[in-house]
Amino acid sequence: MNGVRSPRLTMPSHPIGFGGASVGNLRRATTDVESREAIDRAWQRGIRYFDTAPHYGLGLSEARLGAALAPRDRHDYVLSTKVGRLLKPRPEPLSRDDDGFDVPGDLMRVWDFSLSGVRDSLEQSLGRLGVDHIDILFVHDPDQATPGAAIEGLESLAVLKAEGLVDAIGVGTNSVDGLEDLMSEQLIDVLMLANRWTLLDHVAAQSVMTAAQRHGVQVVAAGVFNSGILARPWPGADARFDYGAVPNEVMGRVRRLADIAHDHGVDLPTAAIAFPLLQPAVVSVVLGMRSASDVDQNVARFETGIPRALWDDLVGAGLVDGAAVASNQG
Repeated sequence: MNGVRSPRLTMPSHPIGFGGASVGNLRRATTDVESREAIDRAWQRGIRYFDTAPHYGLGLSEARLGAALAPRDRHDYVLSTKVGRLLKPRPEPLSRDDDGFDVPGDLMRVWDFSLSGVRDSLEQSLGRLGVDHIDILFVHDPDQATPGAAIEGLESLAVLKAEGLVDAIGVGTNSVDGLEDLMSEQLIDVLMLANRWTLLDHVAAQSVMTAAQRHGVQVVAAGVFNSGILARPWPGADARFDYGAVPNEVMGRVRRLADIAHDHGVDLPTAAIAFPLLQPAVVSVVLGMRSASDVDQNVARFETGIPRALWDDLVGAGLVDGAAVASNQG
């Protein structure tokens, strides 16, 4: 199937986006008040792109985000959510969710990329968010579902886009497999790539970025801290990499990244936020922000100037691919 791409979506001028997983109680509970304060502070600091998903807290993230954004003019921000995990009542409710979120386990996630499934998912999301349309709708983690899920989901989303329910469609994924083919088939307007275009892990995604530039696909970089290993100035013993334990080789590499960044007066998270934006195809870096102080810290890091010599030294040390930072040279 060759898709018909819509005009390029206009993303907010502020490249930092608000990632909604944390306000969905990812790994630990966050109160309604803390979540509201985080979203309000993001707005105060100029952030106008907000991303969420039914998966995040079994709808809690969408509900909290919708409540916080309700007083704002719908035309003043860009909103994205996802389909693929359809929420349904769990026949035998669990005391707590079993997929990483600290919420009651009264719902279950069912993989469904069919037109009826994504239509139902979108309708549920619109209700929780309290809006009448979504700017960007992503097929969520199709690589974790079944072969062909990405194409099935995108074909379903193309119908919703044609009906005017969404402005742009794409894929949200941790995997680079098959993305270049999807872009060449003109099926993707926006790509959300998590954990694969980061200061630590970007070599495999270089060809994806080249293809995105060639096909005019906008890229949202998510998971830029690789599940936490890049989130602190110095990685701790409790750090995680790609949702799991940190291999010794990775820990050594991260410590070298941190040392060189420190030599240039830059902490590791600041460099991690800045790195994806060196690529012209990247239009936003989405960061999870659980509190108002998280927002302030992330925005301050984004506003920190990065000396060009830092990238040169990282390339020279073999820690960063020279092609990934070439757009920053000259």
